[in-house]
Amino acid sequence: MGIYLALGANQDAVFDGHTLPPARSLREACAVLDGAGIHVVKASHLWQSPAWPDPGAQPAYLNAVVAVETESGPEDLLAKLNRIEALFGRRRSVRNAPRPLDIDILDYEGRMIDSPRLSLPHPRMLSRAFVLLPLAEIAPEWRDPIKKRAITDWIARLPFGDVAPLRRLGALI
Repeated sequence: MGIYLALGANQDAVFDGHTLPPARSLREACAVLDGAGIHVVKASHLWQSPAWPDPGAQPAYLNAVVAVETESGPEDLLAKLNRIEALFGRRRSVRNAPRPLDIDILDYEGRMIDSPRLSLPHPRMLSRAFVLLPLAEIAPEWRDPIKKRAITDWIARLPFGDVAPLRRLGALI
């Protein structure tokens, strides 16, 4: 069991007066997490994936998954993550819009939560190759807390067209 966060970006961020490309903003976000009491203990590589739903409409995404330790409960953690996203210039608009930083809680120690602000485990994570492949990299033993299926079972269910375009890049941290 652990706490897992997904990080993603597909546009430059403006952070602390500097313009950062997506790879650098994801790395800087890890440092900011640590300063907020959210300690990254393990990180996947960066993964590049086409934008969704229309890869031609916006730049590709860089994605990663991190395991963290924190004293914050799930709701407080979500509030901290939203503040960190805002520090990097994230402004919520339409669904699937380009973004300088996106941080989602995937799993918080296997807890199941369904509130107006937070659903855990993340309700769409099991259908997203750009989440499952980096998660498998750092937590190959992870099991879905609802159906108890292994991560390898979920990856095997992904359509080939979702997995094939992903590219594993360099280390996140």
